[in-house]
Amino acid sequence: MARSMRIFGLLYEVGAKRSVPALTVLHPRPVSTTPGLRSLTRYDKTGHTTDWKKKLTPEQYFVTREKGTEEPFSGIYLNHYEKGMYHCVCCDTPLFSSEAKYDSGAGWPSFREAHGTWEQDESHANILRRPDNSLGSTGTEVICKQCDAHLGHVFDDGPEPTGQWFCINSASLHFRPRAKNPDAKND
Repeated sequence: MARSMRIFGLLYEVGAKRSVPALTVLHPRPVSTTPGLRSLTRYDKTGHTTDWKKKLTPEQYFVTREKGTEEPFSGIYLNHYEKGMYHCVCCDTPLFSSEAKYDSGAGWPSFREAHGTWEQDESHANILRRPDNSLGSTGTEVICKQCDAHLGHVFDDGPEPTGQWFCINSASLHFRPRAKNPDAKND
């Protein structure tokens, strides 16, 4: 028997027999308010289109292209503390540094700021903020600036010094560890 639960104001149905996506949205959210973001394909810098369903796993596609949300406490990067950079799973653009990651206790990877942010100026960051009023409550969606992938949401109740809480789906990320110093001597 299925049960309903509310996460960040979104109503989901969770059933015993699940296949990816693990959560089924009872009230689908509009994919976009602009025609350019509604496309299931996206032109890259070389002019080629990307077939996201072929490139991504079903869960990655659900989260990044259909603006889904993975189950809380289920993502592979929730308790991941290796030093390095979190990249967009769709286009490999660097998005968040491990140095900005913290444990919010909410069940998703959380970051204080996006990579490329300088004193809260995100003009050089690879993320964009979009208003999200799809279910009657005001929120701010975070998307990749390069490929429009849905990453998660940002809230204004994060830790100092930024006060920002980027709540990001693990399924939208790919981690690259920090390169070891090739000039360092092994003692």
